[in-house]
Amino acid sequence: MTEAPLPTLTLVNQPYWEGTKRGELRVRLCHSCGALFRFIRELCPRCWSSDLGWQVSTGRGVVIARTIIHTAPYEAMADRVPYVLALVELSEGVTMMANVVGCEPSAVSIGMPASLIFEERGDIMLPQFRPASAT
Repeated sequence: MTEAPLPTLTLVNQPYWEGTKRGELRVRLCHSCGALFRFIRELCPRCWSSDLGWQVSTGRGVVIARTIIHTAPYEAMADRVPYVLALVELSEGVTMMANVVGCEPSAVSIGMPASLIFEERGDIMLPQFRPASAT
């Protein structure tokens, strides 16, 4: 059986993945306009500034969209189906995609409070969420 896929590490996202190893979920912070956003950009999507830093998220959020995956996209994920892939809006206002674990997939609903956990996957700690009541 093959291993579950790992994210590609780049100079842009390296501080993000270093944070997850420490149990931190980091979001990008624009020092010019104060915008918060995901780590995938080198420029602020609001003002195009390159004066960016990082802010540690509380790890709390709300499910704003979800789907239940019934067919594994990779052989290594076959034992995980069905699982939930969701958009979670963090308390800081940033939206991210992650799995919701720790409950039956059908129990995940729009508006459900969620809290951050990490899945160890090789050398990476992958952010996931679980129902906030499961903490």
